[in-house]
Amino acid sequence: MGFARACSVALVGVDGVVVEVQADLEPGVAAFALVGLPDKTLVESRDRVRAAVVNSGAAWPQKKLTVGLSPASVPKSGAGFDLAVAAAVLGAAEVIDPKVIADLVLIGELGLDGRVRPVRGILPAVLAAAEAGYRQVVVPQQCAAEAMLVPDVSVLGVRSLRQLIAVLTDGVVPEEDPPDPPGRPDPMLAGLVVPGAGLGTGVTRAGDGRDFPDLADVSGQYGARRALEVAAAGGHHLFLSGPPGAGKTMLAERIPWILPPLTRQDSLEVTAVHSVAGILPPGEPLVTRPPYCAPHHSATMQSLVGGGAGVARPGAVSLAHRGVLFLDEAAEFSTKALDALRQPLEAGRVVIARAAGVVSLPARFLMVLAANPCPCGRHTLHGAGCDCPASVIRRYQARLSGPLLDRVDLRVVVEPVTRSDLLGRGGRGEATAVVAGRVREARDRAAARLDGTPWRLNAEVPGHELRTRWPAAPGALAQAELDLERGLLTARGLDRVLRVAWTVADLRSRDRPDALDVAVALELRTGIARGATAHLDAAS
Repeated sequence: MGFARACSVALVGVDGVVVEVQADLEPGVAAFALVGLPDKTLVESRDRVRAAVVNSGAAWPQKKLTVGLSPASVPKSGAGFDLAVAAAVLGAAEVIDPKVIADLVLIGELGLDGRVRPVRGILPAVLAAAEAGYRQVVVPQQCAAEAMLVPDVSVLGVRSLRQLIAVLTDGVVPEEDPPDPPGRPDPMLAGLVVPGAGLGTGVTRAGDGRDFPDLADVSGQYGARRALEVAAAGGHHLFLSGPPGAGKTMLAERIPWILPPLTRQDSLEVTAVHSVAGILPPGEPLVTRPPYCAPHHSATMQSLVGGGAGVARPGAVSLAHRGVLFLDEAAEFSTKALDALRQPLEAGRVVIARAAGVVSLPARFLMVLAANPCPCGRHTLHGAGCDCPASVIRRYQARLSGPLLDRVDLRVVVEPVTRSDLLGRGGRGEATAVVAGRVREARDRAAARLDGTPWRLNAEVPGHELRTRWPAAPGALAQAELDLERGLLTARGLDRVLRVAWTVADLRSRDRPDALDVAVALELRTGIARGATAHLDAAS
């Protein structure tokens, strides 16, 4: 009788659980049983592993073989267990010393010819192994760079099972020739990208700084520009309303570029989500810029918040984690899908319960809504000939529910571009780099103030903390309190006005908000002109 064990990782969302892969050989009729709550893909690993072992030059044990995946209560899916199963079987057959693989974490899919194919979710899997105390992992060579992002972990990248056997037995490591001529894409990388979940669905990433959208390209729209700056500096959600062609989409596409680069911890979180979702481009193991996700208005609730058959997959709110989620033509989205955003907007996470288990995914994003004022889009234009009945306009605007809009800090009407601005007579607007500099300085001020707390942005701070720990200047909230009594603001709305006021104060390099900062926040929140913007421009 032979016994050996190795380790792998089961992913539930972006959280990993270390799984012990045990192989037991007993005398009897040759058979291969796989137990431990495997899914269909994992059950098929029996045939893949057997063929890979034989084609790698090792003998397959002709005994009764049982492979157990422990803990058995955790659902296990995917082909990433193949390498660990093969190592455990070879250890039980004494081809490999069982002691060598006992504390080794192996992740990878095996081809029938013994080649090791890359799998999704390498980064969160290695992070889970490191948190569990494991310090040696074996991954496909194509994913080694992603695994090396985890500190204090020794990573071995292999291209084939033959190489792994040679390393573990102190033999001569064979060279694996590339299967295709140089210059052609590596077909082994095909499994890293899920068809239909990449760039074609609107999930894009702010890239490496070449040909990025510049705010200077937007003509006019000075009020909307200011709202973009405030939103980026404080992490506040934004609603842009205006007729078609006013520049709402152009403005939203430029927000990721005025956001500062991701911190190391944020980069790991974003990379983990994108790796699990299958949209991490090969050759880019670490996402360093805030992601930008713009799903089509026909998106379902599951595609927005996550879901699917079996274990839930990340949705748009998770793919936009630490970045921007842009919902263009927001009124055309399903009301059910939009209202599903309310919980992640507040919590910064989305919890999805399915029969296969409960998945918690990160979803701390900056949401930007853009919508026309009516179905034809000409309702707010003077003399434009809007033919929409009043009842139709009310129904159209009601598709964005009150509870959802109550969670949006900034609401801006984007007016049509004037002729002087469009033809360049009004002067060129500020470039992205200039605005990004002010945003970075404002965020640094907020981070210094919030140091030692669980919050980093003004939009994350609870209203009670702002009112008690960091109060505004005396009398600064008088107008906001009056709007609360009149019913123009809810209690949540008052807290959000205070958060925006702190962001405006940070952009003005003030120690705390004064009446002018609160007036600007009220104007951005309610859309009611109070003359604060003109005073702000004069003061600056």
